[in-house]
Amino acid sequence: MSESELPAGQKESAGAEETAAQVGTIGRKAGRGLRWSLVGNLGTKLGSFTIGLILARLLVPADFGVFAVAMAATAFVMHVNDIGVIAAGVQWRGKLEDMAPTGTTIAILFSTVVYGAFFLGAPAFATLAGTPDAAPVVRLLTVIIIVDGITSCRSAALMRRFEQDRLTKATMIGMAANFVVAVPLAFAGAGAYSFAGGQVAGCVITGILVWRMGNLPLKLGFDREIARKLLKFGIPLAASLGVESVLLNADYVIVGNVLGATALGYYLLAFNVSNWVPGLVGTAVRYVSIPSFSRLAEQEPEALATGVRRSVPVLVSAILPVAVLMSVLAPYMVVFLYGDQWGPSADVLRFLTVLMVVRMLTSLSFDILTSLGATRSTVVLNAGWAIALIPALWFGTHLDNIRGAAIAHGIVAVVVALPLAVAALHRAGVPLLPVLPALIRPAIGAALCAAATLVAVRLVDGGVFLHLFVPGLVGLLVFVLTVVPIEQFRQLRTRLARAR
Repeated sequence: MSESELPAGQKESAGAEETAAQVGTIGRKAGRGLRWSLVGNLGTKLGSFTIGLILARLLVPADFGVFAVAMAATAFVMHVNDIGVIAAGVQWRGKLEDMAPTGTTIAILFSTVVYGAFFLGAPAFATLAGTPDAAPVVRLLTVIIIVDGITSCRSAALMRRFEQDRLTKATMIGMAANFVVAVPLAFAGAGAYSFAGGQVAGCVITGILVWRMGNLPLKLGFDREIARKLLKFGIPLAASLGVESVLLNADYVIVGNVLGATALGYYLLAFNVSNWVPGLVGTAVRYVSIPSFSRLAEQEPEALATGVRRSVPVLVSAILPVAVLMSVLAPYMVVFLYGDQWGPSADVLRFLTVLMVVRMLTSLSFDILTSLGATRSTVVLNAGWAIALIPALWFGTHLDNIRGAAIAHGIVAVVVALPLAVAALHRAGVPLLPVLPALIRPAIGAALCAAATLVAVRLVDGGVFLHLFVPGLVGLLVFVLTVVPIEQFRQLRTRLARAR
């Protein structure tokens, strides 16, 4: 009997089974890619953390402030330089080999033009940020966008094929090159050039490896129809990412302009610490979420909705305890890792953890919208966020210095960004209402984690390490016991018993 001859009930059953099988296949590929992405990001963040730890002992806060200005410029151009070619390649409907020559040509040309504009505009940008000395560092660090443009289609090919293991290897080797260049420069007294030189060296090495691993024909070309499709998808995406980079870096410009390079250095350190989890987990998730959601969206809406319902509770459960512990233990964490001289960063870190949680959720929303091709919705989301954020940052910085900037960031994230993300997903046909019941237990766990950690901090008698380690362990244990179902503990105990 053919499928068309099946009764209606059996057809629905067969369709549901097929959807589940498709989700499972893509889920397995995505799971493997996510594991490799997490490994790579863990290695990268550990390497970046180690470099930052060493440089924080060798450099002064003003050097961090100069680098923050250069990083803000680079973050903006990195978001727009390939005009969305990487994301377009990941979700391309058809053979990537047909798109690659045109895509590579567009990305290289646009990256070169953007770099030229920022090379000429670096002095004005640095002056606007209150740190004129940052102009040469901006010019050096933004070189990495040209490498990114050259390798754009090959990066897309690796992500599209879920070959995150290769991306991981390339990134890890690049991080090693970063370390080899940055630390000796810092010992030699190069200041902010230590950061910039190391990152450029690491990017070049990673780019060479990605180029070789991408396994695409070495060909440039221009097909008008392909270019039209790429630009239709990529221009709104690049605009949205450009606005997103403003969201993440406007505070550097405003804090630098109002308070100067030293205060900006304290702020940068706190922001970098708050970015550990989004940088580790969020970047790893993004490597696989766009290709995963894109493949699911090609099949049927229910497959995508199922994937979203599975993803959101897991993401929330992973990020909440880290945010709570980081907020409560911020003073001990900053002093233990970087020393007493960086103490002013702790108050900033407490409030930036709110932004950390929201960024993880909005990034997932962004990836879902991108996979659906709804790049205009991402522009609306980020533009609305930016319109509210920039004046809030200005007033917050004037009212309460770097602490006020962090508070403004957190308030706008919760009050403006989250509602905009939920509304955008609803319009795209991905309702989040069915997810809410699964978020109740993580929310309760986070509240109990905060309470237990605060109590433990008061009870501990000892140095900075004990105040960091003991309450952190207590809080994490309370969260896990609250959130993880008893049945999973029983299954784990059974597996351990069998392993013995």
